[in-house]
Amino acid sequence: MAPTHEGQQSQAGRHQEVGHKSLLQSDNLYQYILETSVYPREPEPMKELRELTAKHPWNIMTTSADEGQFLNMLLKLINAKNTMEIGVYTGYSLLATALALPDDGKILAMDINRENYELGLPVIQKAGVAHKIDFKEGPALPVLDQMIDAGKYHGTFDFIFVDADKDNYLNYHKRLIELVKVGGIIGYDNTLWNGSVVAPPDAPLRKYVLYYRDFVLELNRALAADPRIEICQLPVGDGITLCRRIS
Repeated sequence: MAPTHEGQQSQAGRHQEVGHKSLLQSDNLYQYILETSVYPREPEPMKELRELTAKHPWNIMTTSADEGQFLNMLLKLINAKNTMEIGVYTGYSLLATALALPDDGKILAMDINRENYELGLPVIQKAGVAHKIDFKEGPALPVLDQMIDAGKYHGTFDFIFVDADKDNYLNYHKRLIELVKVGGIIGYDNTLWNGSVVAPPDAPLRKYVLYYRDFVLELNRALAADPRIEICQLPVGDGITLCRRIS
C-alpha cells in the first residue's frame, strides 16, 4: 500500500508531550487520547509532577501520562497491596501506584539516583502517600538477592514494575519470578524500545537505542518462552509487557 499523506508527515512535530513514547502512527490521535481521556482524569498531584518533570533535562525517561493512567487502573483491578518498582526517576509511575494502593499498601522503590526521586518527593508528600513508599538508593540486584536469600519474601508481591537498565532485565526476571506471588503481575516497560525491535540492522538509530535493542529483543524472546508466566505485550507508551505468574 502506498504511504498516505499522514504517513509522510514531517517528524518535526512529533514528541511534543513529555514522556511521549507512543507508537501510534498519528500524533493527532495520541493527542486526542491524552486530551479526551487522560488529562481530564489525571489526579492533580500527577499533573503537578508531570509538569515538574518536564523541566528536567532527562524528561524523556519519565513514564507517559497514558501509561501512568493504565498502571493506576491495573493496580486497582488486581487489588494490589504489596508492590515493587525498579527504576523510579522523579516518581511519576511511583505516584500513580501509590495513589492506587490502599492506605496500608506498600511500595519497595529502588533507583540508583536519589536526587531525581527527591525532585518529585514534595509532590508525593503533598499527595499524602509518601508513607507507602520505602525508597532504597542503589542497584536493585543486590537487594533482590538479599530478599531471596532471606526466604520470607518469596511470593509476597502482588505487582512489580520494572523501568530500569534494559541490559539487566533478564537478571531482574530471574529473581522477580520468585518474589511475585502466583497470580501476581510483573510489568516490564520499554519492550518495544522506540519501535527498534523491528528496525533493520542498518537502521539509523540513536546510540543508546541501538545499544539496548538486543537486550530488549532477548528479553522478549525469553518472556515468550517462559512457561511460568502468561504474557500480554501492549503498545502503551514505549511498549509494556505484563507477565502473570502461573507457577
